[in-house]
Amino acid sequence: MSAETKKDVLARIAEALERLAPAPPVPADPAAHPAYVWRAGGLAAARAFAPLPLSLLSGVEAQKAALLENGRRLAQGHAAHDVLLWGARGAGKSALVKASVGALQAEGYCIALIEVAAEHLEQLPALFALIAGADRAYVLFVDDLGFEEGSAAPRLLRSLLEGGAEARPGNARLYVTANRRHIVSRSLAEQDDPINPRDVVDDKLALADRFGLSLGFHVCDQSTYVAMVAGYAAKLGLPFDEKEAIAWATQRGSRSGRVAWQYVVELAGREGRAL
Repeated sequence: MSAETKKDVLARIAEALERLAPAPPVPADPAAHPAYVWRAGGLAAARAFAPLPLSLLSGVEAQKAALLENGRRLAQGHAAHDVLLWGARGAGKSALVKASVGALQAEGYCIALIEVAAEHLEQLPALFALIAGADRAYVLFVDDLGFEEGSAAPRLLRSLLEGGAEARPGNARLYVTANRRHIVSRSLAEQDDPINPRDVVDDKLALADRFGLSLGFHVCDQSTYVAMVAGYAAKLGLPFDEKEAIAWATQRGSRSGRVAWQYVVELAGREGRAL
C-alpha cells in the first residue's frame, strides 16, 4: 500500500470515528438555572435542586443565621465572605449550604449554586472567567474538602481565594465544607521539624485563615437529635417513637442531622410513603 493510500485510509477512519463520537454537551446558560454542577470543564444544570427548607434544620441556628446573612450580602452586591463550614460528619454542613441558597431564591434574590468537585479545583479559574460578567451572584460549593500530605492544592486554593492573579470574581464566593477545622491534616512529626516547626504549622493554617467566615458544627446532644427527628416527622406528617429514634442513633454510634433524616426515611418507608 502506497503512502498516499495509507493517508487516505487513515483520514476515512478518523472521519468515521468523529461521526460515531457523541457531540460535546452544550454548556448550560449560567443565568437560567437555580443550581449547576461544574463538569468536564463546563456548566451543567443540576437535574433536581430541591434543598430542605431552612426551618427543618435544627440545632444549627447560629450557623444558619450567619450563612443566610452572608448570602444576602453577596446577592445584593455587598461585601461578603468566603465560608468554611467544618466539623462533625452528618452535622448538616452540606444541607445548610444548599438550603440557604434555596431560601434566598425563595426570597427573590438572583443567586445560584455551582457545585465543584474537590478534585477539579485547578479548573476554578475557567469557571471564574465564565461567570465574572454575569448579572447574578454565585455560591461555589466545594463539598468535603481535604488534602493529603504534600499536596500542592492548598497553595492553589489560597491564591484563588485572595491575592492571586486569578482570584474569584466579586459576584462569587466559595463555600467549602470539611471535617477538619484547618482542612489540611497536621501530624505530630511537624513538632520535630529541625528547621522551623512553627513555619510548617503556620503555612498549613494559612488556608483556613483565608475564609472570612468559619462556622463550626459539632456532635449534637440527645435532646437536639430528638428535636431534629420531631421536626422532620412533623413536616412529613409521620408519627414516631422517641425511644425508637434514640435506639436508631445508638445502633449507628452517632447523633446527627443525617442520622435523624435516615430514621425519618425509615419511618416513611414503613408507611409506604415516598419522599
